[in-house]
Amino acid sequence: MSPNSQTSAAEEEAKSMLVPKLRFPEFRELEGWTLEAGNALFDQINDRNPEPGLHVLAITQEHGAIPRHMIDYHVSVTKKSIESYKVVRVGDFIISLRSFQGGIEYSRYHGICSPAYVILRRRGKGSDEYYRHYLRTDRFIRILSKNLEGLRDGKMISYSQFSELLLPTPTPDEQQRIADCLSSVDELIAVQARKVDALKTHKKGLMQQLFPREGETHPRLRFPEFQNAGEWEEQKLEDLAKRGSGHTPNKAKQEYYNGGIKWVSLADSKLLDNGLISETAIVISEQGIKNSSAVLHPPPLPGKMSPLSIANPGA
Repeated sequence: MSPNSQTSAAEEEAKSMLVPKLRFPEFRELEGWTLEAGNALFDQINDRNPEPGLHVLAITQEHGAIPRHMIDYHVSVTKKSIESYKVVRVGDFIISLRSFQGGIEYSRYHGICSPAYVILRRRGKGSDEYYRHYLRTDRFIRILSKNLEGLRDGKMISYSQFSELLLPTPTPDEQQRIADCLSSVDELIAVQARKVDALKTHKKGLMQQLFPREGETHPRLRFPEFQNAGEWEEQKLEDLAKRGSGHTPNKAKQEYYNGGIKWVSLADSKLLDNGLISETAIVISEQGIKNSSAVLHPPPLPGKMSPLSIANPGA
């Protein structure tokens, strides 16, 4: 057998093994998916003849391709520069400057974008939504980072580089089935996000009424059992809380660390979650406490945090 025929046989075997772990029942008896080159699935589009009045699109990782006026994106462009902008149609994909970090962006809008971007348009039968999901997967992003030599922040993936990538491609019917499933999950996420936003707005309203406003001594809204409880008093924070600080135990002593006691420091501000620190960058031991000027503070809710915490504002 010649080397070429051996390679061909290996490729065919690889294709036959390309089967997802989870597959819809109606497709389980079908053969494995094929691997198709990027340029076999997508054309590069360089249409620079836009109709008048099209929105300028921003290419973002969070929103995909979206009109600039819909997000906080303030970049001015001249009428002359817009003449060189490329036309983007609904269903097009855009290779962005940071595509190796967040996949390839998708457009639900008809507009124009900077000529710096590469516009891709799917060819043949299939589902745009299938590729919208796949081109944002961690697996695909890893392939981008691994296979494209010299790729670094600020360097765009070219169409020729994209063309060499092999994309898993099921039949058009299976593509659509997968797209429908994943898109329905997207819709559920969007519904939950709207509920969360509504709750946050409701909470803000409650906070404005449950706490007295500046210059007032009564909240606007009060629970029934406290209606006649009198005015609120103002107290200094130093009268309400114990101030504690301490120096970091000697980092050369391994026995002073990893003992299950959380060491709170300014460095933990990066771990804040709505004003709460539940994790710390450093964990020390009881021996570390005894050999430092650390101050112990019990948790406010037993069982919800670590047995002991350390306050160290100066670390």
